[in-house]
Amino acid sequence: MRAASAILIGAGSLALSACATVRMHSEAELNVVANQCGLALGQVAQDDEEKRLLFVMQDSPTPQQRTCIVQWARKNHLKTVLIEGVEFAQ
Repeated sequence: MRAASAILIGAGSLALSACATVRMHSEAELNVVANQCGLALGQVAQDDEEKRLLFVMQDSPTPQQRTCIVQWARKNHLKTVLIEGVEFAQ
């Protein structure tokens, strides 16, 4: 009986974690993450219409930068989108 209870509790917890709601992170929060991962301020952004996506605008981010940002995104139930080859007007 204990095993059945443990399985039900585990399944319920798993189901609830899959339904985690995504929130918009403030610009300050995203800048802290960018700084921690070795990116410049403003290179990490979320879109108001698609909150589940975390955009990283960095030309050829290092493997360490990618790992850092992907890990943070996963913890916050976000999907990382890398935008490479960005050309900024001078």
